Amino acid sequence: MRYRALFLLLVYPLAAFAQRDPVLKQIDLPHAYYYREMYLPQLTTGPSFLAWAPDSRSLIYSMAGSLWQQKLGITSAQQLTSGPGYDYQPDCSPDGKWVIYASYNKDAIELWALNLSNGKTQQLTHNGSVNLEPRFSPDGKRVAFVSTQYKGHLHIFVADFRNGELTSITRLTGETRSSLPRYYYSQFDHEISPAWSTDGSEILFVSNRNHIYGTGGFWRMKAEAGSEPREIHYEETTWKARPDFSPDGKRIVYASYLGQQWHQLWLMPAQGGDPFPISYGDFDNVSPRWSPDGKHIAFISNRNGNTSLWLQEVLGGAQTELIAKERRYLKPSGQFSITVLSAGRPVPARIFVTAEDGRAYAPDDTWMRADDSFVRSERAFEPHYFQTSGTSELNVPAGHLQVEVMRGFEYRVEKRQILIAAGRRTSLTIYLQPLNVPKDARSQWVSGDVHVHMNYGGAYRNSPKRLVDQAAAENLQVVEDLVVNKEQRIPDIAYFSPKLDPASTATNLLFHAQEFHTSYWGHLGLLNLTQHYILPEYAGYAGTAAASLFPANAIVADMAHEQQALVGYVHPYETIPDPAKDESLNHELPVDLALGKVDYMEVVGFADHKSTAAVWYRLLNCGFRLPTAAGTDAMANFASLRGPVGLNRVYVNVPPGPLNHTFWLDGLKHGRSFATNGPLLGFALGDRRIGDELKLPAGENKVKLTA
Repeated sequence: MRYRALFLLLVYPLAAFAQRDPVLKQIDLPHAYYYREMYLPQLTTGPSFLAWAPDSRSLIYSMAGSLWQQKLGITSAQQLTSGPGYDYQPDCSPDGKWVIYASYNKDAIELWALNLSNGKTQQLTHNGSVNLEPRFSPDGKRVAFVSTQYKGHLHIFVADFRNGELTSITRLTGETRSSLPRYYYSQFDHEISPAWSTDGSEILFVSNRNHIYGTGGFWRMKAEAGSEPREIHYEETTWKARPDFSPDGKRIVYASYLGQQWHQLWLMPAQGGDPFPISYGDFDNVSPRWSPDGKHIAFISNRNGNTSLWLQEVLGGAQTELIAKERRYLKPSGQFSITVLSAGRPVPARIFVTAEDGRAYAPDDTWMRADDSFVRSERAFEPHYFQTSGTSELNVPAGHLQVEVMRGFEYRVEKRQILIAAGRRTSLTIYLQPLNVPKDARSQWVSGDVHVHMNYGGAYRNSPKRLVDQAAAENLQVVEDLVVNKEQRIPDIAYFSPKLDPASTATNLLFHAQEFHTSYWGHLGLLNLTQHYILPEYAGYAGTAAASLFPANAIVADMAHEQQALVGYVHPYETIPDPAKDESLNHELPVDLALGKVDYMEVVGFADHKSTAAVWYRLLNCGFRLPTAAGTDAMANFASLRGPVGLNRVYVNVPPGPLNHTFWLDGLKHGRSFATNGPLLGFALGDRRIGDELKLPAGENKVKLTA
């Protein structure tokens, strides 16, 4: 008798959304999720960019989307701007009368000027582009800045500045298309992070001219259009070098991760030469600015997780934090207290708070997060949110607040509007209601995200404890942190271990696994490596000692299986492969699956869902069992990200009882899983459930579908 076999592997319902477009989509560069976080200014509750006042006695910095001024040795800060957009990257004129800054509003970042004598602001650029990193010349008569106004690429412009106006705007750097085999960076060379020489005759900047990897080396050129730049120093940089001259013009301070996993402060001679570090630590120190009197270097650090403002004495190296314990606001404000309850007890959750001005607000000590795309017809800015342990307090403008609370996929979303009175404290309690999800005494569904990166070059410094807290706020039970390289460094290599992370709880498990990073063959997830991290971490990196395409993924899979790991293909397809049209078909998944080397596939992940699903169905129709998984590819220390951990998640059916990673991996390997980015749908055919095999005799058959 002939049989027809049906493998009930998965159902992956996908939520339908209105059209979401990327933030600042006028930028024409690949891999937006990298430059958006690592280069573009992001909304953080802590300080993000800074500038010195000419007397070296106070700092002007961006924090929570506004500009602030704070004197050294004082714990109170005065707000200087309060919208309508989000304000960043200040620079103070040499005479102390003006602050020029970048303001994000109306789908662009324009340059604005603040008159410190009367507090009035005025817009300087009106090109609808992304204009960044403005810097006054030493005489205050010119401004250098970065703009995408020419073809959407990052180039340096200069302009004359007088009485709060910019004139004679000129592109300083040319447009050059490189023939180098870049992957994460544009084929067009970029120029970023300008700084004036102390005599005002030259511009120092960072550019990837003649280089494949990173944002490039350090270049100097005359501050005249058409001048030929010269490279004074090269090392791999990733958007955050931001060099600054010493007041005497002899040295340059910048942020570097040379030979280490985190950015620290480094010095080099002004004409180039061998650099050396002047700060140390397993965290980032970035955005350094030398004080005009030469005694201090101010910088932004994430050593405590959130961003913070620090000073280092040039002579001696002593560091002190400049803390704004008191914030003096320009507009009337009040205190807002929110408590999230479920079943009568506080629970972690994700909270969105938006004021009448359209700007987002969060407690001073929490991480602000933002989506990397949004629906323009619904809001002026991308959604911003923070995660709470159950109770949070924040300062907000007087007026109406829009509040939204959610907790993963298994609770209803709650929305409220509340009125905040100036100078008063207003409280709100949200009662989260769980969905009526059917229970089965024989088993349970356990959620997981198989593709998370705890630290990956973002604004914040993440830790296992905080990552577990993030998972709890999203009601996510299993987190697979894939340790991986970001260019030369591997930020989380120190955390790799085959054991359960000690920060795990009874309801949220954290494991540190690996992503093998070869773009030519396709990226691999290696879950549950029981012995060691696999090195080299990648292959096929042109121009390096890892330029060879060996080892292929099949060999990597064999090495991982020797360690009892599960091997999966992650974010596999952006388009449907077409053997008749494609010049090359180098993605290794089909061959590795036929060879029995693939244990799962991210059918829902950071790739094109439709293309990935089409390939997956083709493989199923060839008779292969290929279990489904889901991974967000969440960079969990980013301020701007595609979504929090668990945005995409896989539910695995396991025996009842406490969370057990072994059972969960076994269920995933045997296809007892479904992947989703929101909707929850269970089904059975006859008495067979997801992951089972149903054999039917040839001919017409009737099977009861239960969903």
